[in-house]
Amino acid sequence: MIDILLATLNARYAHASLGLRYLRANLGEWRESSAIREFVIGQKTEEIVEKLLVDRPRVIGIGVYIWNVEESTRLVAQLKALAPEIVIVLGGPEVSHEVDQQRICALADYVITGWGDVSFANLVRELMADKPPAEKVIAGIQAPLPALVSPYSEYTEEDVRQRNLYVEASRGCPFKCEFCLSALDKTAWPFPLEGFLTDLDALYAFGARRFKFVDRTFNLKIDTSRAILDFFLDKLASAPEDPVFVHLELIPDHLPERLKEKIVLFPEGTLQFEIGIQTFDPVVQARVSRRQKNDVASANIQWLRQQTRAHLHVDLIAGLPGEDMVGFAAGFDRLVGLAPHEIQFGILKRLRGAPISRHTIEYGLRFNPDPPYNILATDAIDFATMQRLSRFSRYWDIVANSGRFPRILVLLLGNEPFVHFLAFSDWLYERTGQTHALAQERLVHLLHEYLCDSGRLSEVEISAALIADYRATGGRSRLRFETGKVVREPPKPRREKSTPSRQTRHLQA
Repeated sequence: MIDILLATLNARYAHASLGLRYLRANLGEWRESSAIREFVIGQKTEEIVEKLLVDRPRVIGIGVYIWNVEESTRLVAQLKALAPEIVIVLGGPEVSHEVDQQRICALADYVITGWGDVSFANLVRELMADKPPAEKVIAGIQAPLPALVSPYSEYTEEDVRQRNLYVEASRGCPFKCEFCLSALDKTAWPFPLEGFLTDLDALYAFGARRFKFVDRTFNLKIDTSRAILDFFLDKLASAPEDPVFVHLELIPDHLPERLKEKIVLFPEGTLQFEIGIQTFDPVVQARVSRRQKNDVASANIQWLRQQTRAHLHVDLIAGLPGEDMVGFAAGFDRLVGLAPHEIQFGILKRLRGAPISRHTIEYGLRFNPDPPYNILATDAIDFATMQRLSRFSRYWDIVANSGRFPRILVLLLGNEPFVHFLAFSDWLYERTGQTHALAQERLVHLLHEYLCDSGRLSEVEISAALIADYRATGGRSRLRFETGKVVREPPKPRREKSTPSRQTRHLQA
């Protein structure tokens, strides 16, 4: 019999909730009466409700995040309408702050803010003993990390085969960047290293080969970082035909030689670093309490790119208080010059509880009131320009970050990457009216048309680069411009009839 269900809506199937696994592992005597049920955003709410109610649980704990809060609200509303006797408990970063302002919190029976590993288990014991607490909002207890039961045995064979496995060697963050919820942490707390390495070894023996570390500061303690890298290097040496993939978040201006000497040993395709630059503007950095030595960070990214085989994914944020288009463009161009494999160009979000909101009035920050709470305008960037930046971000993802257009990207960006890509982004949106559903072959033809019309390059050079990029990624169709002529995308035909096509087919049957 399942008395307790732990549920969440993940952003993708490939994601596996580490939080739910911590909760189940630490349920003590109630673990065997519990189960994890994971879903994906976009699933029909009624179907999720149906699957949850099949087990007839007494308690349902739901992990709530910025990406699933709207759908989770509908889920809780339907659960309460159909089975009001089930106790609904919420947890997660999205409901850890501004609880009294959220409909989902009003619908639920209990809300645990902050750390839930121990507090959820305590609440379950009280509920099962028919001694429900009087207070609806429960402040999570921050238990010492050595006291927590490891969550990794909660991963299943299906998880190992098909999903990324999330692990953490530490929690918290010593830095105070105001756009991040980790700014609320006092420090970073490490898990006992020996026990963590034992957990990694058990996961590896179970078949795990994809490890994504959720640590905010992997390279904070170099001795620990080296020990973890040594663990994976040993596995690679013992089974080079069965490689692992490891994703780590790196502090950009802290890369001593003792760590470099380990990183250079990893073969291609096994190590990925996520590196947060966010902004190169020292005034903006100080404004949002971000400490970063820009020259050191740049030199480290350049070294990683030139001397190692690690894949580099570097983050920038548009819309930070006081940063205008000129400042952001300068930072973007500087980062392009360092040649990371991917630049994750994000738009500032107002995470609930994050200190960034203190700048709202002084810098005219206007955020979307609904998830994902993205910045709509500032006193330095108006709404129309922010929309352009948002489209730039999307197009950069499908052209640059996709890795499908390395040759044409060099020609497109020239010596002014931001200016040239923004011009292409504006043109592409005006030309297609789309930011999604742009198939690769269609995008190839659009790039050809734009670059030929721009007059900056010869058609021969453009065509050669695009053909090479297209063929390198498996494209086999004969492209329209392979005849040597500029061929523009034909205009979409106008619909003459007001009757939708589906209804027309029924009428003709």
